[in-house]
Amino acid sequence: MHDIRFIRENPEAFDNALKRRGLEPQAQRLIGLDEERRAKILALETAQARRNAASKEIGEAKKKKDEAKASALMAEVAALKDSMSQMEAAEKSASKLLNDALAEIPNLPADDVPDGKDANDNFERHHFGVKREYSFTPKQHFDLGEALGQMDFEAAAKLSGARFVVLKKGLARLERALGQFFLDVHTSEPHNYTEVAPPLLVRDHTMYGTAQLPKFREDQFQTVTEEIRRGEIEELNQWAQTMGTRLADVVGGDAARQIIPQVPVDFAYVEKPDRFWLIPTAEVPLTNLVRESILDEAQLPLRYTACTPCFRAEAGAAGKDTRGMIRQHQFTKVELVSVTTPEQSKDEHERMLACAEEVLKRLELHYRVVTLCAGDMGFAAQKTYDIEVWLPGQNMYREISSCSNCGEFQARRMNARYRTKESRNVRHVHTLNGSGVAVGRALIAVMETYQQDDGAIAVPEALAPYMGGIKKIERS
Repeated sequence: MHDIRFIRENPEAFDNALKRRGLEPQAQRLIGLDEERRAKILALETAQARRNAASKEIGEAKKKKDEAKASALMAEVAALKDSMSQMEAAEKSASKLLNDALAEIPNLPADDVPDGKDANDNFERHHFGVKREYSFTPKQHFDLGEALGQMDFEAAAKLSGARFVVLKKGLARLERALGQFFLDVHTSEPHNYTEVAPPLLVRDHTMYGTAQLPKFREDQFQTVTEEIRRGEIEELNQWAQTMGTRLADVVGGDAARQIIPQVPVDFAYVEKPDRFWLIPTAEVPLTNLVRESILDEAQLPLRYTACTPCFRAEAGAAGKDTRGMIRQHQFTKVELVSVTTPEQSKDEHERMLACAEEVLKRLELHYRVVTLCAGDMGFAAQKTYDIEVWLPGQNMYREISSCSNCGEFQARRMNARYRTKESRNVRHVHTLNGSGVAVGRALIAVMETYQQDDGAIAVPEALAPYMGGIKKIERS
């Protein structure tokens, strides 16, 4: 969320920063909405002041036994009360319009983020290791896993549809070993992240705090009770009537059978306090641990880590990575989250990147680190490093971790603040998040990197303590 005061004072800088993201100017529109909001606030405050003054005048008139004046003042106060209720509604409406507009605008790129439109303009920062040489043509992970009889996409499709997988035997254990290994590294010296086991279901305000809502609701999975479903269908029916159409014509099929994520684009997002969302990443609950709080500066930085299932609808991924485990609706990931002061956040970003790299170094996986250009960054990020691991079977680099500094963008949405040591002023914290790393993609990287000519998978030395003496995963 952006600070409207900054936009008022720096409209040109704000628009120039949005231009780097490939977006049109927004400052004047936002300033106009803010002026409307401030006008409504001023009108309400003026009415409140006059009501208070008139109330005092009533007492004075009664003391003087001026009943006519007292009666006139009482009528004025009554009229003010009636008009103030309308003014309060108008002020809330104007504030919501401004906040909704601000909530749809991404974070501004940091000054040192390279310019560019897409992934082709990202800057390679450094790499680790070299590409392995093989005496055979390396296979992709799904060919290896299916040949081992331990990776079953057909069974998963029967259970849940596309973009799911069933892992068995050695591969199931290898995935579990990777998650445990990552957590052990990140919770020990010198990383010292605090391990958290967070909820996997969160409320609207939690998803809003880290900017998954409202803009990216189509990418999320939500739970729908029968009561919520009936209520949302009724809301959509009312919306359809205002548009002069029927709900069935909007969403297709029998409206009563629709699961409501098929909301029309221009149907306003409305927070529902009793709705749950499946987390797309543990960043959501971990970052929100500090929501609506004022921390002491001495507590910072806070560092959290968690290994959780993650759930993503992959709404915009039609036709992408349809085979294998690269892009799944459900996957496991170890997340890193830091909460810092503004002065610490740049150094914390570098530290987080180093922590994510360390687990890949210990697995002896070849990777590179790229700095994302302004046009390729995520919505909430002001600067992002991606770690891309080399997959021999695909003969290409694929993202395995993304480490982002979000500045105060998420903190404003969560109202997360801290009190400074010296002046005791209250300021917004800075939040950072990164994958430490994606467990499913790490499994893919290990399988393709450590594959043998007979189709077996050698177990990396770093995972030996977690594999119960298994040194090689073979078909059994």
